[in-house]
Amino acid sequence: MTESADPRPWLLLLHQLPPQPAYFRVKIWRRLQGLGAVAVKNSVYALPARDESLEDFQWLAQEIVDGGGEATIVEARFVDGLSDAQVIGLFDAARSADWEQIATEARQIGEAWGGLSTDEARTRVERLAKRADKLAAIDFFGAAGRETAAGLIDGLRGRLDGDNDSEADMAASETSSAQWRERTWVTRRNVAVDRIASAWLIRRFIDRQARFKFVDGRGYKPEPGELRFDMVQAEFTHEGDRCTFETLMRRAALDDPAVAAIAEIVHDIDLKDDRYERAETAGVATLMGALSSGTLDDDTRLARGADILDSLYDAFSAAARKGKRK
Repeated sequence: MTESADPRPWLLLLHQLPPQPAYFRVKIWRRLQGLGAVAVKNSVYALPARDESLEDFQWLAQEIVDGGGEATIVEARFVDGLSDAQVIGLFDAARSADWEQIATEARQIGEAWGGLSTDEARTRVERLAKRADKLAAIDFFGAAGRETAAGLIDGLRGRLDGDNDSEADMAASETSSAQWRERTWVTRRNVAVDRIASAWLIRRFIDRQARFKFVDGRGYKPEPGELRFDMVQAEFTHEGDRCTFETLMRRAALDDPAVAAIAEIVHDIDLKDDRYERAETAGVATLMGALSSGTLDDDTRLARGADILDSLYDAFSAAARKGKRK
């Protein structure tokens, strides 16, 4: 199930800066980065057409003019050349790099945990969380890596608070799984490995009648009967150092060695931390990367990804049965 995509409006800042002083040019560039704007052409920066974005561009345009430059703001739609998807890709590429940096720093804090005092750990975690909040404000389309970073920060906060999993939590998850059936499962457009694998897990083990819907990642409000996964404020997403597939597996209380093996592969591809280093990971990453980087629509990606995961599951199940017979 996909949504129709009409050309969307964008705000464009067309500007020209004086050659000197150099610091002014750097200052404006930094301001643009802080707003989350992306360059679609030399001296042309874009933001989604929103009231807040217009106000941000207006203040910046005035700053440029006051500094001896020229600035014009227009609202436009791309009808030739760049497509909306390509412009969104520019935003996602910029924010994905930012989220990866935050995730890396979160992992570094986790690795250094034993050598930190409680106050030091709390200061570093809260400082990183504030950076993540600022980044979330300019992550207009829910870039890849956001859930990973948020999950890692939540995991660090959980360690500060002594928040450990309990048997009661697991029992509650098992009881609630019946409420997850015959739902519409919502996730971000342009699905990649974690969302492809999560959709396979949902349909095969949790909700055989599941319907899938693909939306913009930011600001989506679920309708009745919908459950969100691997997106901001989703019911199922990254938790601590677990990817969404692992979250679903845990909350559905799936105790299946073949599913656990797939979870290890998905984890290493999605979180890029090489925790499990399974021999199959590189091959699966290549196949999933080919699905995600092509022009296939999301329904087709899920279908072809399911074929790959079905084959993996059958192979791991056969290996587990063989191991038990020895």
